Amino acid sequence: MPELPEVETIRQDLRKKILHKKIKNLKLTQKARVNMNHLDFVKLIKNKEFEEIDRIGKIIIFVLPAKKFLLVHLKMTGQLIYERGRQIIGGGHSDNQMPSKLPDQFTRATFELVDGGKLYFNDMRRFGYLKIVDEKELNIEKAKYGIEPLQANFTLANFKKALQNRKTTIKAVLLNQKLIAGVGNIYADESCFLAEIRPSRRVDILSSTEIEKLYSAIKSVLKKAIEKRGTTFNHYRDSDGNTGNFIKYLKVYGRSGEKCKKCGNTLKKIKVAGRGTVYCPSCQK
Repeated sequence: MPELPEVETIRQDLRKKILHKKIKNLKLTQKARVNMNHLDFVKLIKNKEFEEIDRIGKIIIFVLPAKKFLLVHLKMTGQLIYERGRQIIGGGHSDNQMPSKLPDQFTRATFELVDGGKLYFNDMRRFGYLKIVDEKELNIEKAKYGIEPLQANFTLANFKKALQNRKTTIKAVLLNQKLIAGVGNIYADESCFLAEIRPSRRVDILSSTEIEKLYSAIKSVLKKAIEKRGTTFNHYRDSDGNTGNFIKYLKVYGRSGEKCKKCGNTLKKIKVAGRGTVYCPSCQK
């Protein structure tokens, strides 16, 4: 599943491609996961334009006229792919190949723009979804998410509050979208490494100094990941057709059994919060 840096990269790049362009038609396949009758869904989209593209956690928010909002969650295998002429660019799940021809068997929705461009929503396993909501429903959706790194509400005080009275592992907290939005397996492991804390440590025994180090590490890791346009595995491409470069900077994620880039000891893999977790037994305490 793409995490905050990948989704933010998609959001930023799509703003350059489709903002304020009229949608002349929307085609939904029978397997498209939407929150209402297909005809009603198309009616709310057709002849409108995307006034802005926002994000909360891993959900992309397309702002429509009349205070309506299209929510797109890519989930496990979703992709958003923009096509105009012979150019095909897109972003989404890292393990999916970029289609050579669109639409294909995994295309669930096709937004046809007046300038000839098309935005495809592809999803092989159909976990992703599209929802049209009003402002009240959007606020209810946003309320499901906790503080978000790199946003104004991600203060040290709010971070400490999110950790307060938690007796679970630090990684479980980082993956809990109700507490901290947008962080997934990749950046949880990387943040813990930078903070020199084992992901399996219990939150309630972290010192104030360790909490502050983790807080700073999360911001630092995510900021750099966005600058490098996310992490690339296999065929992931961002929405400008480029591969993410953060894979070059990974210290632990996906490197089980390899040498730690900091101390040279062998990295180990365990399961924490139900997820494969890589750490350095020497650098992380």
